[in-house]
Amino acid sequence: MSLRIENLSKTYPNGVRALAGVNLTIGTGMFGLLGPNGAGKSSLMRTIATLQLPDSGSIQFGSIDVLTQPDELRKVLGYLPQEFGLYPNLSAEHTLDHFATMKGVIDAGQRKALVASLLQQTNLYDARKKHVGTFSGGMKQRLGIAIALAGSPRLLIVDEPTAGLDPTERHRFLNLLAEIGQDIVVILSTHIVEDVRELCNAMAIINKGRVVVAGDPQEIVERLRGRLWRKKVTKAELPAVKASHQVISSQLLAGVPVVHVFADAAPGEGFTAIEPDLEDVYFHQLGLAGQAEAA
Repeated sequence: MSLRIENLSKTYPNGVRALAGVNLTIGTGMFGLLGPNGAGKSSLMRTIATLQLPDSGSIQFGSIDVLTQPDELRKVLGYLPQEFGLYPNLSAEHTLDHFATMKGVIDAGQRKALVASLLQQTNLYDARKKHVGTFSGGMKQRLGIAIALAGSPRLLIVDEPTAGLDPTERHRFLNLLAEIGQDIVVILSTHIVEDVRELCNAMAIINKGRVVVAGDPQEIVERLRGRLWRKKVTKAELPAVKASHQVISSQLLAGVPVVHVFADAAPGEGFTAIEPDLEDVYFHQLGLAGQAEAA
């Protein structure tokens, strides 16, 4: 089963072009969609989830034409948006029972077993009687996944699921996604590079509505091998280094600027070769996209 997106474009009435000819093929497993805030990730997720129509293009999931058969996709779709509402005075058990009913699980016995199974899977069974208004952010996200899984989806979309979670909840949530993603198509939309690095066997980076790179994360990182250099500089030197080199990132370490530079050969004295990682790819690709737009 795969999801095929071809030439997908969307411009909102206010003139913002959210998607500009997006092409992607996404297979079974975890797929990471990386991009800065405002890159078009949520617009793409909402379009795939049949919450809005594109201006042009096509989306195919297996034999389902998503744009002409939205109801067919919804039967096999689980969707956890960036923000979702829950009834704070309902227990987790009642909340999940309500959504399971909405997803067509009518038999009471079957629904009870499903609710218990999903609460166990998301490590919420011991908190099943508690009001969801008392839940932590991570617990609410895990309940959101349980709701998304209630219809046994073959396509699961999660939009910025770990934003605002503490490290413990983040790792618990990512482990849950990894387990789910073994058998179905899971799209993880995020601006957090570590989420994709830790989970996904395929990915794309999107910026200003365009896919700037897509493929296997390890293969994409490999393209930077031997072409990435690091140097500590002073704050006074930093502007000159940025003007004379292709700096893909800079950060302060113990108050000292450290730059990562892209070059085919050693770019000068004091630079040392370093092993690239996905964060380097992310900044490099966003920088290339910005240069292309400015040209």
